[in-house]
Amino acid sequence: MDLNQIFKTPNPIIGVVHLSPLPSAPRWQGSLKAAIERAEQEATALASGGADGIIVENFFDAPFAKDRVDPAVVSAMSLIVQHVMQLVTIPIGINVLRNDAHSALAIATCVGASFIRVNVLTGVMATDQGLIEGQAHQLLRYRRELGSDVKILADVLVKHGRPLGSPNLTTAVQETIERGLADGVILSGWATGSPPNLEDLELAKAAANQTPVFIGSGADWENIPKLIQAADGVIVSSSLKRKGQIHQPIDPIRVSQFVESMRQGLSKPSQTSSESLIAVHS
Repeated sequence: MDLNQIFKTPNPIIGVVHLSPLPSAPRWQGSLKAAIERAEQEATALASGGADGIIVENFFDAPFAKDRVDPAVVSAMSLIVQHVMQLVTIPIGINVLRNDAHSALAIATCVGASFIRVNVLTGVMATDQGLIEGQAHQLLRYRRELGSDVKILADVLVKHGRPLGSPNLTTAVQETIERGLADGVILSGWATGSPPNLEDLELAKAAANQTPVFIGSGADWENIPKLIQAADGVIVSSSLKRKGQIHQPIDPIRVSQFVESMRQGLSKPSQTSSESLIAVHS
C-alpha cells in the first residue's frame, strides 16, 4: 500500500470521530440529527487543526456486538459519513466496532470512503465481547465482489484483547499481511489511551517490510516525536480532546499542537531504541 494513494502527506495523522450513541445502542438518545451535528463538529475540528485523515467509528455504542451490528447502525453511519464528507476534503475511514468489517467495507464502498480499520482480521482474540475470529477470507472476497478499492488497515494483537495461544509479534504482523492481505497494520497498547512501546513498533516495522505500520493508541504530543520514528503514521483520539478526556469534544488547538510536535519529531534525525540505550549508558 502506497500511503500517497490516499493521503497528501507522508506519515499521516488520522484523527478519530467517536460517534454519539446510534440507534439500537443502549445509550441512544433518540436524535440522529444531534449525532450528525456532533460528528460534523468533530470532523471540522480535526481538519482545521491539521489532521491528514479521519476515522469515523461507533465508539459510544458500547457494549459492542462482537461481529454484525444492527442494520440501523449501518444506515446511521452511512448517513453521518456522507454529511462529514460534504464538510471536509481529507480522506475518511470507517471502523464498525467491535469487528464488523463487512459493514465497514460496505459503508466505505457506498459513500466513497478511502479505508477501513479492522480490529481482528486474522487469528482469534479473547475480548470482553467473547472470542472474536478473524474473517479475512470472507472480507477479501467480499471486497473483490463489490469491485471496491477501499484499503484495509488491520490491528495486530488488538487492544482490549488477548490472543489465543501466544504468537509473537513478528509472526502476527507477517500473517496479517501475507495471509490476511492487509494493506496496512496497526499496533496499539493494551487499552485505549495506552501507547505501544518503541521496541514493539520497531519489531512490527521490520516484520511489515514495505507495508505501512500505524500507531493505534496512546499517542500524545509528548511521546509522538519518538514513536513516529518507528512508524509510518498514527491514529489518534483521546489526546486531541479537551483536557485529554475521551468524552469531551475534539479541541482544534490540541490537534494543532499534536501536528506540530510530530512534524518536529520527523524533522530530527531518527534514533532507534537500541541507539537510545547506548546514548543513555555512554
